[in-house]
Amino acid sequence: MKLNKLALAVAGVALTAGAIFTAQAATDETIVTVVKVTGINWFNRMDEGVKEFGKENPNIKVYQTGPGRADAAQQLKIIEDLIAKKVSAIAVVPFDPPTLEPALKKAMDRGIKVVTHEADNAKNTMVDIEAFDNTAYGAGLNERLAKCMGQQGKWAVLVGSLGSRSQVQWADGGIGNAKAKYPKMDLVEPKLETNNDGEQAYKVAKEVLRKHPDLNGFQGSSSLDVIGIGRAVEEAGKVGKICVYGTGLPTEAGKFLESGAINGIAFWDPKLAGIAMNKVAQMLVAGKTVENGADLGIVGYNKVTVSKGPGKGIIVRGAGWVDVDKSNYKQYPF
Repeated sequence: MKLNKLALAVAGVALTAGAIFTAQAATDETIVTVVKVTGINWFNRMDEGVKEFGKENPNIKVYQTGPGRADAAQQLKIIEDLIAKKVSAIAVVPFDPPTLEPALKKAMDRGIKVVTHEADNAKNTMVDIEAFDNTAYGAGLNERLAKCMGQQGKWAVLVGSLGSRSQVQWADGGIGNAKAKYPKMDLVEPKLETNNDGEQAYKVAKEVLRKHPDLNGFQGSSSLDVIGIGRAVEEAGKVGKICVYGTGLPTEAGKFLESGAINGIAFWDPKLAGIAMNKVAQMLVAGKTVENGADLGIVGYNKVTVSKGPGKGIIVRGAGWVDVDKSNYKQYPF
């Protein structure tokens, strides 16, 4: 009789363990971060954040992917494949937000949580995360450029893509700032596309310098714009004669900051943005959302502001932008 009781007890333990295992398996989550393009430092840094989030949440499968070149159609295909795999959540940095709208709607219709970044015009997202107010960021870059230029002279603006919502907003923020405050600043080339490619940015900047030999300044948007511009400025022998400001990464822009071919850059840490996207995706999977004033526990996202997005989702903005120049860029090792 005792053996029977023992056998039943063991069986009960086994059944309980099996139930626990089944419950754990049922709560397995997969969050995939899809970036504009793989292999560039900006998104390599973001991948560090995705991996860090994964280490801190070992019960969740997380990874980053993206097209090998900046191409909206390739990014769309990746999203379609993830929908077919029935992942729990997709965190995407769209190359061209409108291109992804049908696929992101399909994802949400099938119960997949969707988080976007750099896409506050996206309608089919639950949460769009912005590191800051994009117009203010562009105006901030322009203020630095205007000071360097003595608030006058010819200047040009580069963007990685006219389909990139955030980059266009930064450009427009700068253009609007100059128009409102500095009438002697003459914008001769507004929003020239560089396809998020340093080599293309170099070619575009060379052409601008050829066309406007008396140019006084550049404002770049893609993290690779300033790299191409700096290279063109050095090659033209115009270091110290042309002011250059834009989004960039310290490790990439460092040598040009040292030479004076780039005067200053601004950025937010892609690693922290990667963590933020995944944390919010995890919250959505758990049935939670982000409230106004919330602290995500991430530097730059300690007191976020929440507003309604263009669709049914919300826009979450942090305060994560950093300005650097030659004097302090080494403080940021990425």
